[in-house]
Amino acid sequence: MNAPEATADRAPAAQVRTLIVDDDFMVARVHRGLVERVPGFTVVGEARTGAEALEMVARLRPDLVLLDIYLPDMNGIEVLRALRAPDGGEDLPEVDALVITAARDSGTVRQALRGGAVQYLIKPFEPALLTERLRDYARLRRDLDGGGSADQDAVDRAFGAARPAARPAKAMPKGLTSPTAELVERALREHAGGGGGGGGGGEDLSATECAAATGISRVSARRYLEYFADSGRVEVRLRYGTAGRPERRYRWSGPPA
Repeated sequence: MNAPEATADRAPAAQVRTLIVDDDFMVARVHRGLVERVPGFTVVGEARTGAEALEMVARLRPDLVLLDIYLPDMNGIEVLRALRAPDGGEDLPEVDALVITAARDSGTVRQALRGGAVQYLIKPFEPALLTERLRDYARLRRDLDGGGSADQDAVDRAFGAARPAARPAKAMPKGLTSPTAELVERALREHAGGGGGGGGGGEDLSATECAAATGISRVSARRYLEYFADSGRVEVRLRYGTAGRPERRYRWSGPPA
């Protein structure tokens, strides 16, 4: 007997049936292991593409989808919209979505929020953070599945769970230095003001352009740019090309470091 959905169909009613959607096989397996360690959760399947995710939602009817944004055929926001579409038909059941992605630009976060994601978790993250989000979700289900009236605390928890959690401020990671951070910040500020020569339209920089502007390596530039993004001082947007993953571009938006 090898069908995962057959096992899931016999799971206790209290189990939260979870579908994992991620194009990276190893990442999906890591997420599966984390989910299955949380009491009350069971993984009913793994999807690698958006189309496969929609098919598996219709067939397996999970309660929760862990949804990546970067998928090879469509992005996760499109999947979320398809799940919420009024003309989706009876094939697509009501299902909650917890977005897990490296996309941290405000536009994607806003679209996920408007699409009804119950939470938004940015990769990479500490495993304990996903465990905490899953437990919060399980408590939310208990609050709302009782069949009676919800009190204000339960309503507050429900609507609070639908908002992306703020990332706490982080200390500068080991290996980064203040002088170089100031150099990267200056390049971002100059470029945002039209003084940069990286060809990004006077607004944002790629890691490669930042490296050329500052004289540091591309890897180092990327680390500083991601540090600024983590601390909320840099906005990240994605530039989609004809092939491969989108290019990450960075624009200064915060106060001086």
